[in-house]
Amino acid sequence: MRSITDQQLLEAYYNSMEEDLDEEFIKQIRNELLRRNIVIDRRECDILANMFGKSDLDYDQLLKYSLEAIFLLQNRKVIYVNQTGFNLLGLSYPDEIIGVDINRFLHPDYHGICNEQFAQIKSTEASEMKLIEQKMIRSDGESIDVVAAAAPYYLGGDMLIQLRVLDSTKRKATERRLSAAEKLSSIGQMAAGIAHEVRNPLTTVKGFVQLMQKQIDHLYFPIIVEELDNAIRTLNNLLQVAKPDLDDEPNVSISLCSELESLIFLFQEKLYDIKVTKIFRDRDKQFVGKKNLILKAFFNLVKNALESIEGKGALTLEHFYKELFL
Repeated sequence: MRSITDQQLLEAYYNSMEEDLDEEFIKQIRNELLRRNIVIDRRECDILANMFGKSDLDYDQLLKYSLEAIFLLQNRKVIYVNQTGFNLLGLSYPDEIIGVDINRFLHPDYHGICNEQFAQIKSTEASEMKLIEQKMIRSDGESIDVVAAAAPYYLGGDMLIQLRVLDSTKRKATERRLSAAEKLSSIGQMAAGIAHEVRNPLTTVKGFVQLMQKQIDHLYFPIIVEELDNAIRTLNNLLQVAKPDLDDEPNVSISLCSELESLIFLFQEKLYDIKVTKIFRDRDKQFVGKKNLILKAFFNLVKNALESIEGKGALTLEHFYKELFL
């Protein structure tokens, strides 16, 4: 069978399976395929039998368009890089990397780890490719996160080093955003718990002030009740914002002017340099909607508006009703 090409052997295996020939013959073909390191899964054989033989495959194309960046090193100098590696490092011309020490593109913090890994490969102590998270330096000086693995590459009688690299910059950025989101979620839960604990005693104080107001006539009582109402509304808004979005939240009647008044109190520390002008007309108008979602939307709008102002500035909130729109 050694004189038979890979393609002919695959076709013979496929046809023998289809014709249900002698099991011993099929076994001989299978063993020969295994000896040649050819995939012999029947489904894949059906595809491969109609494709090029193994000897006709263009391995240069496979390497060139691989999702991995592949570098081939001889005495630490780059003698080959595929297109993915070329793009990863932002290179314009081959002479920017060919013949250059790979350390030029490895972050200094990881030189020691890479040197150790290369030494293990040279001494044949490394039996498998170990993935290492590290950083590389692009041609423009930008640092990028990568996952890299080194392995031996035999060319004739020489042992070179192949370095395979995957860009993990986007994955790392996503992980950082998720971590930040989790921290913000925890802070929101803590804020909600504190607001709840503060609101309860304020509600109690308000109730007793109202009882005293019926027994004692004093001009300060209405002011105390009004300020307590403002504080309680602010805490209620904080609780609403800290709640998770509820798609099945019931629709309720919402007075947007009152909610905006309370919402502004949540940004008191940002209002020292920013003048807020409130032009609220048609205060009696209300609409029906999901209060928690509406408050979150306006909270984010106000937050983004305030954060976009550098130094001193002004913010105008206008409320009016016109042609069935609020």
